[in-house]
Amino acid sequence: MKGVISCREAISSKRTPTEPSSTYEFGTGYCKYELGVDKFVDGRTVCLALGQARFESKALQERAATLGCAAAWLSAYREHGVFAPRGVRGRFAVIVFNGDDSSAWLAVDRFNTYPLCHAASESTLAVATRADEVSIEDRSIAPQAIFNYLYFHMIPAPQTVFSGISRLEAGHMLHWQQGKVRIERYWVPTFAPDKTLDLDVSKGRFLEIIENAVRTEADGTRPGAFLSGGTDSSTVSGMLCKVLGGPAPTYSIGFDAAGYDEMAYARIAAKRFGTEHHEYYVTPSDLLEGIPKVGMHYDQPFGNSSAVPAWLCATQARKDGITRILAGDGGDELFGGNSRYAKQRIFGIYDAVPGLLRSAMVEPVLRIPGMDRIPLLKKAVSYVSQAQVPMPDRMGMYNLLWRLGLENVLTPDFLAQIQPDVPLLAQREAWKLSEGQTLVNRMLELDWKFTLADNDLPKVLGTTELAGIEVGFPLLSDELLEFSLTLPSEWKLKGFTLRWFFKEALRGFLPDEIIAKKKHGFGLPFGVWASQDEGLKAMARESLDSFKKRGIVRAAFLDELLETLLPAHPGYYGEMVWILQMLEFWLQKHAPEFRL
Repeated sequence: MKGVISCREAISSKRTPTEPSSTYEFGTGYCKYELGVDKFVDGRTVCLALGQARFESKALQERAATLGCAAAWLSAYREHGVFAPRGVRGRFAVIVFNGDDSSAWLAVDRFNTYPLCHAASESTLAVATRADEVSIEDRSIAPQAIFNYLYFHMIPAPQTVFSGISRLEAGHMLHWQQGKVRIERYWVPTFAPDKTLDLDVSKGRFLEIIENAVRTEADGTRPGAFLSGGTDSSTVSGMLCKVLGGPAPTYSIGFDAAGYDEMAYARIAAKRFGTEHHEYYVTPSDLLEGIPKVGMHYDQPFGNSSAVPAWLCATQARKDGITRILAGDGGDELFGGNSRYAKQRIFGIYDAVPGLLRSAMVEPVLRIPGMDRIPLLKKAVSYVSQAQVPMPDRMGMYNLLWRLGLENVLTPDFLAQIQPDVPLLAQREAWKLSEGQTLVNRMLELDWKFTLADNDLPKVLGTTELAGIEVGFPLLSDELLEFSLTLPSEWKLKGFTLRWFFKEALRGFLPDEIIAKKKHGFGLPFGVWASQDEGLKAMARESLDSFKKRGIVRAAFLDELLETLLPAHPGYYGEMVWILQMLEFWLQKHAPEFRL
């Protein structure tokens, strides 16, 4: 859904929309959206629904089948009020404008796969699926949002890059009435207490859920699958072949750069399942086209460096006539697959050391000047210094901005307009919501917001939209999510073994080489190429020279970044060049006059 929806104008009208059109008039205002959005009008109440909501109530299922999803949503809202989504599964967003009591209600699914952005005032509530399409008089750029982007490489909800425009967070609903906005979280994950489960029974249920999820996502489409060669994409690809009863089209991206190419594992999976395998090797020339195109496409700055490879992969699938491509996102975050989970467990060991021993012996010894220069003790000093930092702060200690030093990177004028601790405060607030859970489950829940809903899913959703193809996420089905909540935390991180249960359940289905491989994904050798390829060098120089005029980053640092830091350490500093370049391309399209 695109365009602008004005709550006051919509609910004050007594007119009934007429067909067919993608623009429906309500008095002097308008409600504009694509024809693919389901809508239902009942008197002075309008309901708009996006996605594939699945209602638990049989009565609502029948209503959706006969009158459409929007009609079922309106009935659910009238019966259950603002918490109607608790009885709904699937990917969705819903908007209800109620003319009888001059109110509006919005809700998005558990991972925000159909985002809704909004701006409220005393008289209106403007809503759109893109932040850059929300109707607001003062569409100014928020400096704090720019800083949050530089920190996270994206802008976490509820903030957007625009002052006065917010994005509804995953699993949340919004109620607006006469200028008053109430936002609540309707879904809070409940992890079951750790208990003994039957491993074989759990394995069987796990495989059944994944197969059903893949079948649901593939139904009614010409499906294909991303295949990076990791456990997630290989699982989805293998299950798609099983569901189709024959070769499934799979799409892989390769890089002709040492340490980045994972095509060998994609080939192993393709051979194992007999997929109709397609390979594409990315070149620097592809990036010259893709970087500005992808950077300008999003509704706000977005710096995930695997976005361009994802767009190239989806584009290849679209050219072959694939209508929906299945992605493997979610496996790591539901079942404990990210390396930081094991790393933080190592630091957690320090918490078990008696406090008196730490304060009286260990810490005083390691604080002696020069101890961090003794080879045998250097790691111990580093370990203790990190272990002393509480969660979730500890996970941000290696953030690129902090490592480089804010004063070294950012201009004094920009620093004066922002609060550097806002990203950390946002993470702390999210961390509090999971109090009482085990360490691994708390990290999983944190990642459901900052890694999935705010980063990885927008990457895939945005790039597939740009490529003109639908996407499905079978590993994020509600059934699989709910199943993961029942598993003992030790099955997700057994000792220091990442997602132990996931791998055990798939042993025999996936090739052993893929189960044993280290996680990689769509890594992009941008830094290496940007320091060698003349075209990428020129693009980086031109975009960062333009970015200097914005007054955000110190000109001296930008020169040092390109002339000294990037050539010396391309893998490390290439990420900084990437996020600044993507920010500049976005500003060139959406806010060309922006200056501090």
